[in-house]
Formats: sequence, structure tokens, C-alpha cells
Amino acid sequence: MNIPERIAVRLPQLVFPFSEAFYNHNRVPKLGSVPFLTHKRHLGLGLSKKMSSSMENCHVDVQNKLEVVRPATEVYAQEAIEALKAGKVIAVPTDTLYGFACDACSLEAVSSIYEMKGRKHTSPLAICVGDVSHIQHFAVTDYLPHGLLDSLLPGPVTVILRRGESSALEKSLNPGLDSVGVRVPDCNFIRAVARGLGKAVALTSANLSGQPSSLCIKDFENLWNRCAYVYDGGALPSNGAGSTIVDLTLPGKYKILRPGSAREETLAILEKHSLVEEAPVI
Repeated sequence: MNIPERIAVRLPQLVFPFSEAFYNHNRVPKLGSVPFLTHKRHLGLGLSKKMSSSMENCHVDVQNKLEVVRPATEVYAQEAIEALKAGKVIAVPTDTLYGFACDACSLEAVSSIYEMKGRKHTSPLAICVGDVSHIQHFAVTDYLPHGLLDSLLPGPVTVILRRGESSALEKSLNPGLDSVGVRVPDCNFIRAVARGLGKAVALTSANLSGQPSSLCIKDFENLWNRCAYVYDGGALPSNGAGSTIVDLTLPGKYKILRPGSAREETLAILEKHSLVEEAPVI
């Protein structure tokens, strides 16, 4: 029995604007032409599997959390967008881990994420955008081989790019750094939210700094009260390694900063585009 069904059984007086159809990939509502709970097969990782709606392995007592928990479906995308516009922090599923998200241009919201995670302000935040074509508004891309970003993204990869003077990012985000990590997760919900916001979304893992990553919302239940909403995409089909982080700030070079969940596939794409590994500093 999935979460909406459990709630309907326990609280029959409540009416939910979604049904089991949202959890059936053959009938899932779409935003434009993109289904929300399905994932494109990318980098050969089998990430095309929809996020499981079953909570059998990550059971959460949602009866006491109805004010916060929502399913990560189209019905709630606009609500998430409005929360970000209001400077709030939300929790969302991605193609690797659950994350905390906020408007990257809201200094107050960004500060809230650092505070709730116990994260040092010297540790930069990555940004998330809805489509690969949006990256050029926030980072320099013209020196990259043609088609490279489209080959890597959407997917479980964070690309480190030069920020550039024309970046639309606020100077208050990661001050002092001339580079920025960019994600386009292979996850339709967060991509739709980023598109709707029309700005970059600051994105970081949903956990206390230094603690294990979250693969279901139960894993960070102690932080729900710090979020405006927690969007539940079920237990994520991930090994908990997070995204592969690759530094592309030097023309023609790359450097793997974190192996993550897609190292081998990422290396194959980088080599296909004739990039060579940056020599280590001695």
C-alpha cells in the first residue's frame, strides 16, 4: 500500500488531488511531454527506473507529517516553486540522493541550508538547472567541446565550470570562487521546479554535514521541521555514492574530484570528446 492509500485509510475525511495513476508509469500525468516519475536511461546506469512509490523499506508515519510531506508529482510542482520564491528550503529527490533546495539568489535561504546542515560556509553549494541549455546563463560553456554537456547531462554528474563575469548568479553565492558546480539531475520533479523558478536552484545533500546521505525521506526525518515541504519520491535506486564530480574549468582538461556513481561512464564520455586528465600538482 503506498503513502496516499495509507493516508486515505487512516484519514478518510481528507481528499487528495492525486491517485494511484501517478504511480503507474503508463498513466503518469505529464508536464508538457515529460512524465514526472520516470527517468531517462542515461550513461547506461539503469536510472530509467521510476522512483519506487513503495515505502515498505522506508516507512514513515505520515499521519503526523501531513503538513510537510508531499509526493514528488506534478500536482505539487507549483507549490514547490512558490516555496522557493518565498525564500524557503524544500527537500527533493534527485537521481542520486535526496537534497535540500532553495533559490540560489536568496541569501537568507542559502544561509538557512548552511545552518540546518551544520555546514561550513567555506564549502560551496552546487546549483541545479532544469535543462542543459540553461547552464550558459550561470557559467561559461563556450570553451567546452561541442556536445559534451549534452552527453553528460541530464544525469548523475556535477560539472565544475568557470563562473564568468556575466553569470546570472548572485555574488553572495559561494563568494570568492570563480567556479561553480552545476547539476541537471535525471529527475523530472526537481527539473520542473527549476524551470518554473526561472533561476538557479541551490542544491545540496539532505543530511547533517558529515553524516550518511539520504536515500529515502525517513533518513533525514530529524530535519523535516527545517523544511517548508518534503517531497517524497520513494526509496531511490542508488548506492548512496552521490553524483560524480568533474572539474572542467581548464580548456581541454578534466579532473575527477569525486568518483561518485558514474565515474566510468563519465570518463568514457570525456575521452570521447578528446579531453585529457589534468596532471596532478606535485
